Amino acid sequence: MNNDLYWIWLSTGLGQGAVCRNLVTEFGWDPYLIYGSSFNEIFSLNLNTRRQVEKLKATPLTVAEKYLEQALENGWKIITPSSKYYPERLLRLNDFPLVLYVKGDEKLLNSELALSVVGARKASDYGQAVARAISASLASVGFTVVSGGALGIDSSAHKGALDENGKTVCVLGCGLGAKYLMENQALRDEIGEKGAVITEFPPFQAPTRNSFPLRNRIISGLSLGTVVVEAGEKSGSLITARLAGEQGRDVFAVPGDLVTTSYAGTHALIRDGAKVVLSIGDIFEEYFDKYRHLFVNAESVPDDDIVRRAQKYLNSKENEKKEPSKKILHSPTKKTAEKKKSVTKKEAPGYLTENARIIYEYINENPVHVDEIINKSGLSTNNTLSALTELEIYGLVTQISGRRYKIG
Repeated sequence: MNNDLYWIWLSTGLGQGAVCRNLVTEFGWDPYLIYGSSFNEIFSLNLNTRRQVEKLKATPLTVAEKYLEQALENGWKIITPSSKYYPERLLRLNDFPLVLYVKGDEKLLNSELALSVVGARKASDYGQAVARAISASLASVGFTVVSGGALGIDSSAHKGALDENGKTVCVLGCGLGAKYLMENQALRDEIGEKGAVITEFPPFQAPTRNSFPLRNRIISGLSLGTVVVEAGEKSGSLITARLAGEQGRDVFAVPGDLVTTSYAGTHALIRDGAKVVLSIGDIFEEYFDKYRHLFVNAESVPDDDIVRRAQKYLNSKENEKKEPSKKILHSPTKKTAEKKKSVTKKEAPGYLTENARIIYEYINENPVHVDEIINKSGLSTNNTLSALTELEIYGLVTQISGRRYKIG
């Protein structure tokens, strides 16, 4: 008997996201027993509403047979609670998915060292660079990066992990094979080859308005914690953060511009107790003691790794926008070379946040200590450090030894 078939039937009948633990436990985690039970036997348990039980018993097994056949024809794996690869963390949820369709390496679903990175779909270059940098740093020491495969921060998170040939899991809010967000198809294909693309929705099922919030509980559920980057006050990533908190997972947030609303959700998380991420060490320190044996060369990752990586991504993006420059055919003169040694302070770009503009005024060629910057600017320590991080990412200032900063 193929138990997968009956798990698929149960998932189809109850619907994705249904609270199912008590029902499954009552029948000894055997979906075939539920299939063979009558309406009255199930309804009398008072675990489901009449409407739920009616829908369940009205669901024909042929629907599940079709989904099973479609998955097998396309080489997609089916992971159910009966499978040794079903993620242990998801089993702790009352609304755990009854079936997961997987394209790629199903073993990644049980990655002990996993963290989700999420945020806005319409993210700034800055936010995308930071998300990609964080994910690359995480992947470089052995973390599996989990996200939702959407545009913006999600895509940047997956790309960051792939940059390091690391592990990443993409959780979809639609069925495998669905014609959705085709501009990201190439990225999903790459993740399917090098990581895993998963979903609880049946093959080829299109997304709905409700499917993404349901998807989010899996993103947070697979992870030790969730890092939120650039989220507005109505961002779907805040649902993931809320679910992470309810599931007993850690919540991290990357601060940003206090003026624009695109970071309002992120700052609300910080206000409500999320841990602020100003460096990769802020994440590492939460897990290093317990998971030391899983970290790979974490000691060699500099504390400013996010800044350096993000700056590299931003510079690369800026170069893509520029037209190729003409080659200089003559060698620079000695006078020209001497001029290059002199560092000229650039005018503050218009895209800087207000705090970054204020801080930039107090930094020049001569190194200045962070405490002096705080005293002169009148800003709080957190706002000052956030502004300095922004200036570093844009390549306007450099941190040197002794927590001192200078231009360039």
